[in-house]
Amino acid sequence: MDKRELRAMIRQKKRAMSAEQIAEKSRRLGALFADSEAYRRAKTIYGYLPYNQEVRTVPMLERALAEGKRVAVPKIFGDEMLFIYLEDLSQVAKGYSGIPEPVEDGPVADDETALVLMPGLAFDPSGNRMGYGGGFYDKFLAKEPNHPTVALCYDFQVLEHLETQEHDIPVDLVLWA
Repeated sequence: MDKRELRAMIRQKKRAMSAEQIAEKSRRLGALFADSEAYRRAKTIYGYLPYNQEVRTVPMLERALAEGKRVAVPKIFGDEMLFIYLEDLSQVAKGYSGIPEPVEDGPVADDETALVLMPGLAFDPSGNRMGYGGGFYDKFLAKEPNHPTVALCYDFQVLEHLETQEHDIPVDLVLWA
C-alpha cells in the first residue's frame, strides 16, 4: 500500500468513529499521557489543537496548565511553524487548513526542551510517523532537535512498520488506545 492509499484508509477509519469513541479513546490517552515519564518531567508542553477526528488534546493541555506547566500550540507563518504560548486555550481561531491556532502571533515559545505532542496519520511502535504531508513538524524538529516527542493516536493508526524517508524524524514515544 502506498502513502496515498494508506492516508485514505486511515482517514476513512477516523471518519467512521463516533463522537463517543473519540471522547473515550481521548480520555484513555490523556490518562496514559499524564502517567508518562515524559509528561512528568516536562516543564513545557508544545501541544496541538485537535482538528476533525484527532485525539482531543484540549483537556490534556488544560491539565498541564492547571499543574503549572507552560503550554504552547502551533501557528503557521508561511512555510514555517512556530509554537505560541497560551494561557487560555479558547484564544484560538481557524488558521492554516482550517486547523485551530492562536489568535495572537506571540509570545513565541522558547523552551528548547519542551515536550512536543506529535500529530499524524500513522505510526509504528518504533516511532516512525506519517504526517499529513506538510512537513511542518519535521522541519521544526530539524531546527530544534532537543525536544522529546510523544504521539497520541488511535489503535488502528499503529501499523507494524512504516517506510520512512531521510527527512522523517521519528517520535520518542507512541501511545495509543
